[in-house]
Amino acid sequence: MLVGGEGHPEGLEAGYFVKPTVFVNVKNDMAIAQEEIFGPVLSVIAYDSEDDAIRIANDSKYGLHAAVIGADLKRARRVASQLRAGRVVINRMTDDAQAPWGGFKYSGIGREYGRYGIEAFLEPKAILGAI
Repeated sequence: MLVGGEGHPEGLEAGYFVKPTVFVNVKNDMAIAQEEIFGPVLSVIAYDSEDDAIRIANDSKYGLHAAVIGADLKRARRVASQLRAGRVVINRMTDDAQAPWGGFKYSGIGREYGRYGIEAFLEPKAILGAI
């Protein structure tokens, strides 16, 4: 653990809050790298090449959200297109209510928002016959 850890963040002593925490020297086979952690936790995993980074990112049974950070937008888009996650952001945390939200693999198959979210509530019907 580099920073953070147990206890409440300063000024948030009451309630269910945890300190933002960063772990370093994480290996991809560790539980902290393989589990979905819904909290302010970052695990830093080193990689040797772009292909290695993509392999590590996809080596999980989950796939809710991912982020690609880089100055070369063409390269960032290429990497993002290879990640098995329901949403991938490039260079910033952004949201778009028209973009689908949902996961891949164990993170779920349903979608919310936009056309994809409403389609789950539709019941298509076909009526066939002579004119």
